[in-house]
Amino acid sequence: MEKILVVEDDKISRRIIREILSRSGYEVFEAEDGAQGLESFKANKPDLVLTDYQMPVMNGLRVLSEIRNLQPAVPVIMLTGFGDIALIIKSIQLGAFDFLEKPINTPQLKEVVASALNSVISSKKHDQVLTEGISIDKKIQENILIGRSPQIKDIFKNIGRVSLNKVNILIEGESGTGKELIARLIHYSGITRDKPLVVVNCSALTETLLESELFGHEKGSFTGSLKTKKGKFELAEDGTIFLDEISEISPNTQVKLLRVIQELEFERVGGETTLPMQARIIAATNKKLEKLIEEGKFREDLYYRLKVFTVQLPPLRERREDIKDLTIHFLTKLNKRFNKNVSKIGDGVIEMLQQHTWPGNVRELENTIMQAIVMSKNDVLEVENIKINQRATEGSQEFNQKFELRSLADIEKDYIKRVLDEVRWNKIEASRILEITRPTLNAKIEKYKLEQE
Repeated sequence: MEKILVVEDDKISRRIIREILSRSGYEVFEAEDGAQGLESFKANKPDLVLTDYQMPVMNGLRVLSEIRNLQPAVPVIMLTGFGDIALIIKSIQLGAFDFLEKPINTPQLKEVVASALNSVISSKKHDQVLTEGISIDKKIQENILIGRSPQIKDIFKNIGRVSLNKVNILIEGESGTGKELIARLIHYSGITRDKPLVVVNCSALTETLLESELFGHEKGSFTGSLKTKKGKFELAEDGTIFLDEISEISPNTQVKLLRVIQELEFERVGGETTLPMQARIIAATNKKLEKLIEEGKFREDLYYRLKVFTVQLPPLRERREDIKDLTIHFLTKLNKRFNKNVSKIGDGVIEMLQQHTWPGNVRELENTIMQAIVMSKNDVLEVENIKINQRATEGSQEFNQKFELRSLADIEKDYIKRVLDEVRWNKIEASRILEITRPTLNAKIEKYKLEQE
């Protein structure tokens, strides 16, 4: 009979887990804090450990670390609260087999326990040792990936594993899925957390400007170069450089980037001094690079240099179970931003949101919630506040109901008017909400002939 140790300070939770596992045929031992847990581990030699994080005397991360030192082959499952992203990542970094969110789901508990017991656990230990008193970094909090779908949980685990290794990473996903968010989360979760993070949008610059931006340039190297400028690779030092929309770089720039990765060195444009390249590269794309390779538009050797590790972000339509959590998250975030108190979700709202195909993914959902909050007259997010084009349900990409076809100008006009009315024509506040300058707002008011009622 396989033996399982449950370390949990909450008596009720501990007994529930014990009951579930005992009925499944396991011998279960209990401990109410981390110190007792370690003593029980040494005395009973369990095949598997489940441990909570928030406990008196010794927290779960300390328990995990001690167990990895004592018996690295014994799998440890961490029990977490929903949204404890930093804890999840650090647990994986320390060698946790998996994590389970509270309240515990019985079928999921049985599945993860069985998987852990049947797995061969690597004895390799990480060099980084985390002690009790974990501080959830503000940067990680700012870059949380919301969701509890299996796809998102797998991404959490992958971030935990890869963030401790300075390897190049390729993030693939449709526009609006959160690729830069993942890049920032990887950077701030691991060995580069105290190093520079430099972001480059490769699609926003011409070939000449991009090379100057990446590698820097010497004074007088081209017309207008009045002084020497450090490039992004130089500014990144031994941190991270994030190359967004990597598919958009020219063939010539691809060659130069490949050389930088291979040789770990570069020269500024117009310069002769060789500089070291120390940064980890995280690249992102919303296009299929394999297809571009077939079309001769992207170098295959560069592709494999970039994708030492790959993170595949699913579109929102493939993780509809996360829409409720995302909606709650955006309500909290945007209420603070707009000084609103839309704290309740009306009947049918989530169902309506889950029916949409979200071609703009999470970014589109956030914008939709933003408009709804602006339109809301009370503390309830109602169906009538949601302005989206209803798309087909699962398995179809066609519209399942008619919707009003309007020009972008009409949509923009209505939205600006709504924002202005909501803030009682306070142009400073409206400019902040719309993320445009006062002169731009005034120009649009004049263009659309908007008037205060």
